[in-house]
Amino acid sequence: MPNRAEDELEEALLEVSAMIESTVAMHRDRYSTDRMLSNVEGDYDAVLDTAHEIIVGATTSIDIVHARRVAGEGRQGRSERQLLYSADPAVCVRLLSSPEMLDDEFVREQLGRERPVAVRVARVPPLQAIIADGTTALVVTGTAVARRASVIRVPEVIHTLHILFDNVWRTAVPANERIVFGDRARAAFARQILGALRAGVTDEVAARDLTVSVRTYRRYVAEIMALLGANSRFQAGVRAAELGLLPPSGPDGRAPTRGGE
Repeated sequence: MPNRAEDELEEALLEVSAMIESTVAMHRDRYSTDRMLSNVEGDYDAVLDTAHEIIVGATTSIDIVHARRVAGEGRQGRSERQLLYSADPAVCVRLLSSPEMLDDEFVREQLGRERPVAVRVARVPPLQAIIADGTTALVVTGTAVARRASVIRVPEVIHTLHILFDNVWRTAVPANERIVFGDRARAAFARQILGALRAGVTDEVAARDLTVSVRTYRRYVAEIMALLGANSRFQAGVRAAELGLLPPSGPDGRAPTRGGE
């Protein structure tokens, strides 16, 4: 079932890419006159300059899809991700990356920021897109040789892009979990252990709840502490909270109930 869902998602995203291409081809004259659709001409630095303008001009939200290789297209070290630091601090920023394009260093940089960029990982076709305030998008498709970059303000295209982004985002894996623990199943198991540590339950009770031996449970705890760079169980809990691996504590300092998990 998960593979089928991923295939359906990829098909939907490819349809959006095709819709963008057809919009550019069929309605270029109509939309170009009122600046609702325009191509970005020139080299990749021109694309990044346009991305910078859109990012700086955003007032509420920036959503980015980063799933297309751009090696050799622009000045080294300059990318949409670095340009995000020029966004207004009040703007909510989400970055959706394909697994092969995930920048682990960028994800770690977010941990120390007051308003970090939220980064998630999902299987998406090769596409770059920036959607600002739900009204303007920069979409880049194709290879470096046959690249097409378009600034789009056509409401129906923006609306479809925004809905698909939200649908993918809901099921995508938070990047910090992937970096720290690996795959989704391992991350979910690690969260259960971290929850047990925060709740202060004994190793015996936690092991029974997780249907593992006490010895195995303690080995998992030691592995998680090592992954988090923690010297104590308490420090592991603090580090897990910093990474967003656990939901926030309630007003009484206790973890919220997990009946919905």
